[in-house]
Amino acid sequence: MAQPRVVSIHYTLTNDQGEQLDSSRVEGREPLTYLEGAQNIIGGLESALNEKDAGEQVKVTVAPAEGYGEVNEELIQPVPRTAFEGVESIEPGMQFQAQTPGGPQVVRVVEVQDETVTIDANHPLAGETLHFDVEVIETRDPTEEEVEHGHIH
Repeated sequence: MAQPRVVSIHYTLTNDQGEQLDSSRVEGREPLTYLEGAQNIIGGLESALNEKDAGEQVKVTVAPAEGYGEVNEELIQPVPRTAFEGVESIEPGMQFQAQTPGGPQVVRVVEVQDETVTIDANHPLAGETLHFDVEVIETRDPTEEEVEHGHIH
């Protein structure tokens, strides 16, 4: 494999309906910078940007399998409302950090009943086809430390 690069991009992310989900092109935001091959960004986007140079613009469509995966129904489950001890008001859309055997995981509240709260541990963009409009701002060689650590500094 070729030497990885550090790549900086500006991007706008939309869904199939054309709704903007995220963008680095807003005032005060820096470009997204990542280390190629270190799985710092979703695979489908990284693959499309491999070997692109500064100044290139790319439109990329990323299917769920190459993005945040399909929705896993097993990750949507009711839990007793008592699991939210100390939280006065629980509303759909709220996010909490849950302790799991695999470590901490963010869960989203999707439904609230009298005795149970249905949570979803899927990534919020699971199951979505993602559309990126990307401009490569800069590429450079990584430092030895960045390669060793698997992320940029």
